[in-house]
Amino acid sequence: MKRQKIKKIIYKSIPLWMVIVIILQSSTLVGLVEYYIMQRNINIALAQLAQTTKNPEELVKILTQKVMPQKGYTLAVVWNDIGQQLMRTGVIDKQKYDQMFSQDPGDANMMKYLSTSSHDHMIINEANSHFMVNTLWGLGLVNKNQILEEGPMQTEGPKDPMQFASTGGWTLGTKSTSDLYSSTPLIELTDKQEDLVKEISSNIYRPCCGNSVAFPDCNHGMAALGYIELAVKQGISEKRIYQDVLALNSFWFPQQYVSVATFFSQQKKDWDSLDPKMLLSAQYSSAQGAAQIQQQIQNIPGIATQQGGCGA
Repeated sequence: MKRQKIKKIIYKSIPLWMVIVIILQSSTLVGLVEYYIMQRNINIALAQLAQTTKNPEELVKILTQKVMPQKGYTLAVVWNDIGQQLMRTGVIDKQKYDQMFSQDPGDANMMKYLSTSSHDHMIINEANSHFMVNTLWGLGLVNKNQILEEGPMQTEGPKDPMQFASTGGWTLGTKSTSDLYSSTPLIELTDKQEDLVKEISSNIYRPCCGNSVAFPDCNHGMAALGYIELAVKQGISEKRIYQDVLALNSFWFPQQYVSVATFFSQQKKDWDSLDPKMLLSAQYSSAQGAAQIQQQIQNIPGIATQQGGCGA
């Protein structure tokens, strides 16, 4: 019954002619406009169902679609030649990437961005999340940055930045990680931009660790740092950067963010109305925060209890 209700609302909200236009003109501005209108109507329908359904398992399915849209999420930054630059620095070994990603169609389709310059926006979805976390990880690792040279990676922990998961775990380059670490100014930032990267990074956490992105000791933290640097360089607004990193985190840690969405749904708060900066704070996105959220909703059917780790 609930599934039929979803279909009924979506069919009512999305006229057949709109679907046809999108299919026939997906590469045109008209097609893009119609697509976003359709997506908005779907989100409205899902929000209404999330507020009215009394079936917990159905609610989790609805929230999963809101947190991780089936079509994926389009990030604000564009690729340009960043993939080619990563190849030139040696942080990415093409042969190793081929071995790791060529078997999965979703990841294999992304390989083109390593060899050509493109004005395409980066996209994160279930099929390419593995490729994206690794590629952004490599970017954060190799880009010369004050956070890596002066921040907690140098002053906390074992005092040797090569002993963290984000450094010791990198095996996809043609050079040693010690030679790659903060070695190449791929993303040259002004002092003001560097300060903005530090501020944003200090406010963003991930469920596998208790540290902010300003202490990128794991692969997801280093990947988020790479994205933030690139977004600041391209002039993306601070608000949008938080929104984008929330999308990245959500596809990298789906169980945790569906849990957060469920927690707020119990308070009659829709996922799309929540502040991404708040959701990325230690209260909700650190390992400790995620564990506390999990405890509060652990008895809801359909909610997974496994916590995310730092594995790629």
